Amino acid sequence: MQASGRNAGLGLALLSAGAFGGSGVAAKPLIEAGLDPLHVVWLRVALAALVMSPVAWRHRGLVRREPALLLGFGLLAVAGVQAFYFASLSRIPVGVALLIEYLAPALVLGWVRFVQRRPVTRAAALGVVLAVVGLACVVEVWSGLRFDLLGLLLALAAACCQVGYFILSDQGGKGQGAPDPLGVIAYGLLIGTAVLTAIARPWRMEGSVLAGEVGLNGTELPAVVLLVWIVLIATVLAYVTGVVSVRRLSPQVAGVVACLEAVIATVLAWVLLGEHLSAPQLLGGGLVLIGALIAQTSTPKSPPPAPVAHGGPPPTSAGQLVADREASAP
Repeated sequence: MQASGRNAGLGLALLSAGAFGGSGVAAKPLIEAGLDPLHVVWLRVALAALVMSPVAWRHRGLVRREPALLLGFGLLAVAGVQAFYFASLSRIPVGVALLIEYLAPALVLGWVRFVQRRPVTRAAALGVVLAVVGLACVVEVWSGLRFDLLGLLLALAAACCQVGYFILSDQGGKGQGAPDPLGVIAYGLLIGTAVLTAIARPWRMEGSVLAGEVGLNGTELPAVVLLVWIVLIATVLAYVTGVVSVRRLSPQVAGVVACLEAVIATVLAWVLLGEHLSAPQLLGGGLVLIGALIAQTSTPKSPPPAPVAHGGPPPTSAGQLVADREASAP
């Protein structure tokens, strides 16, 4: 049963990475047609929140039981990642910003090891190292490398928010009283919409773009078709499968598998947008894949047994249990 749950978690993590990875390919034609990137993000989150609003109403008790979890998920996992990432793009190259954002799996390992004081397996650590090196090749970080302190700090803030996504997705994820992941996502999207509305100012959006057609590698498509894809697949499906996968795996393993998002995005851009891949990008994609495969084989180590409190009863041996059972038998 544990192996089956783990395999299901890995499949969901891969599906989430693929769904998230497809957002850029669908968003780029809308941006090239005249929409501001922040307006695309606002449409993505706001419409996804609208889709999930019935779920939010059904789980309205979460507002009273888990206010901190909902607020944290909305501020970090939804609004924070998007806002800080796009803010960093105004100062540093896309590849550098993407690489720093996907340092999140390494930061997750640090959180688990030094904050939660839980042991980290060598497989998970090796998977993170390979994934980060592979990502550097995929985004060809050397081609646009320049140092802008504020831009780097903004990208690092996006990475920290992504750490919050993995940690909060695992928060209370096990047990009968665990908060429903769909309810957490629904309220996270609502809170994220409120924050992004103040940042993106959607009343300035070029709404006429959504009424027309946009080009996708020479093919004209209704803009609303790409928007529907971004909302339903790249947001709703991506968040749902991502949160559930973290609960079935672990934050550190799911974080490494999520690095495949950048690889999937690059491959989709190659196939659908005609953006060709170089040899270092192909090599980097292979390294990310190997890192994800190694990390998903890791099994969290069991914590050491708690010491017996001073003056408490000694641990009961198996022989004593048998003797007690025989003595109490009729």
